[in-house]
Amino acid sequence: MTEEVKAEHTLTEHTHGGSDCTHETVQHGDHVDYLHDGHRHAAHEDHYDEHDDPAEHTAQEHRHGGDDCTHETVPHGDHVDYVHDGHRHAEHGDHYDEH
Repeated sequence: MTEEVKAEHTLTEHTHGGSDCTHETVQHGDHVDYLHDGHRHAAHEDHYDEHDDPAEHTAQEHRHGGDDCTHETVPHGDHVDYVHDGHRHAEHGDHYDEH
């Protein structure tokens, strides 16, 4: 199983969106990503997930979890990430997010 990738700091070390947070925000579907040291991440349960630009393919090009999908799965809280070409991503709206 692939190790889960988390941001380098935790929710207890810094709370994005708090009164002392000055990080730029980016709306990302149903949540907000925070720009931090050249990358984006969002709160997910007890940690922050890295959120890069959408994956190089779309849900229309390949449907993870379908009968023809052979990608390794990694449980990630309330969803499943798929290992693809050395990285992990999960479906988010009409695209896949890098995790």
